[in-house]
Amino acid sequence: MTGRPTPQARATPVITALGEGPAWGCHGQAPREGLKRGRRHVRGGPCAGIRNDKVVDYEFRDSIVRIHIGPQHIALRRAGEQPDRFEFRQDHHRWRRAPASNGTAIRVLIAVVCLAAGACAGRVAPLPAKGALYGAVQHDTAQKAPVDATTLDRKLLFGYQGWFGCPDDGSPLGAWEHWFSRGAVAGPATLRVDMWPDITELDPDERCLTPLSLPDGRHAQVYSAYNPKTVDRHFRWMREYGLAGVFLQRFTSRLDHPAVLGFRDSVARNVRSAAESNGRVFALMYDISGHPRETVVDGVKRDWVHMVDTLRITESPRYLRHHGRPLVAIWGFGFRDRSPTPAQAAELIDFFRNNPDPRYRVTLLGGVPARWRTLTRDSQTDPEWSRVYRSFDIISPWTVGRFRDSQGIDRFYADEVAKDVAETHRLGIEYMPVVFPGFSWHNMNRTAPFNPIRRRGGRFLWRQVERALSAGNTMLYGAMFDEVDEGTAMFKVAPARRDAPVEAPIVTLDADGERVPSDWYLRLSRAAQRRLISMPPK
Repeated sequence: MTGRPTPQARATPVITALGEGPAWGCHGQAPREGLKRGRRHVRGGPCAGIRNDKVVDYEFRDSIVRIHIGPQHIALRRAGEQPDRFEFRQDHHRWRRAPASNGTAIRVLIAVVCLAAGACAGRVAPLPAKGALYGAVQHDTAQKAPVDATTLDRKLLFGYQGWFGCPDDGSPLGAWEHWFSRGAVAGPATLRVDMWPDITELDPDERCLTPLSLPDGRHAQVYSAYNPKTVDRHFRWMREYGLAGVFLQRFTSRLDHPAVLGFRDSVARNVRSAAESNGRVFALMYDISGHPRETVVDGVKRDWVHMVDTLRITESPRYLRHHGRPLVAIWGFGFRDRSPTPAQAAELIDFFRNNPDPRYRVTLLGGVPARWRTLTRDSQTDPEWSRVYRSFDIISPWTVGRFRDSQGIDRFYADEVAKDVAETHRLGIEYMPVVFPGFSWHNMNRTAPFNPIRRRGGRFLWRQVERALSAGNTMLYGAMFDEVDEGTAMFKVAPARRDAPVEAPIVTLDADGERVPSDWYLRLSRAAQRRLISMPPK
């Protein structure tokens, strides 16, 4: 399923547009536009003047028309401008402005991208060296100033799992963690991940050999989050791409096992050190998945005291604060497949928000079901959950898997997010939408389909970003930075099948027939972060 793209798949543009709106095709899908097939020029609408056998589609948003020409090119122009004043220089792969008949300079946004979706002589072409998309996709490794650690506002924060381990990483676990099933012999049948990390930049002492092999016969390699050098490298990427930081996932189940606690504490120290050395921010997100109902409250309380008093994590100048308090998130309350009760959730919320000891008080974010407001679908239906959800300082509904394509995104934002934003505004609660690049967990759940939510070269992610920002949101949760288990990773991953094991299906970045570099989602995330920073004041 992840083999070489078919010719039809390769004909898809690598990225439809950064900021796509409702899409219409230039082959008769837009009514009353006078479109004709063959090699004749389109006579009306935003595709006017372009040979329609070259046009893939166009989008319209905020008076900007984005016209997609074959697999190689994207042109942007302002709606209403005369198309006959522009000509396409195919030999130079760019647009140029032809002399205007009235002699008036015409303001125009034009960008041409030759991003090899099987085009450009069959090679991965360079990213655009200029144009409207350049600011979004250029590779800029200039040193970035330290991130403001006093507010969550205007930030895209990733979830950072940090749960990957190897048998020889020196950790107290001494076993494969998350790459292969715990306690089983590593091999294709026990593989748990659907994406593969790009390890080309990792030094030899950061790499773990697996029993799987690459197409050229070499051993496929992975990494361990127990290695501080690798975690620092991840945060260096964040700095290089101008990204703010992470919510470190702190899974509460099994923390009563000394080896597990030792591993997770070491990862927390690694994250702290890496954030401090790279000027990024971090905050803790408790995930109660799999935690027995009977001990979840005491377990979370005990661990937060441990984090504050023993690891002294909130004393870091890079620990993120919001409204004057350390920021903490709890993910998992209220989901239909989670067992804690509303009363238990309320007790923990009160512990964090109103603790008599000011050292433990926080600004509290709730990772809640997508239908938290209506108590339907993924939410439990007990009316008490309604009060619990509304007692967080910040709401972040979990939307991974709640839609699968652009139409689903649009429906969800119209039916759910718009009303969520209105409700949280009425209550004085802040709102942090989740954006994710795609989804696949076939190797973890062998009966699940492979690559069911396709990335579409970044368009799936970017449409969510556009919808979230258009709704007025000024903070985003990126799911996730390193989550290769469920195929949502946005750090550097294997771009092509030649970079992934041959023994198992792996979602490489060319799986949908669109070839992009391994850091593509870091680049898109940088574009989203820049958009957040540039948004007008509330």
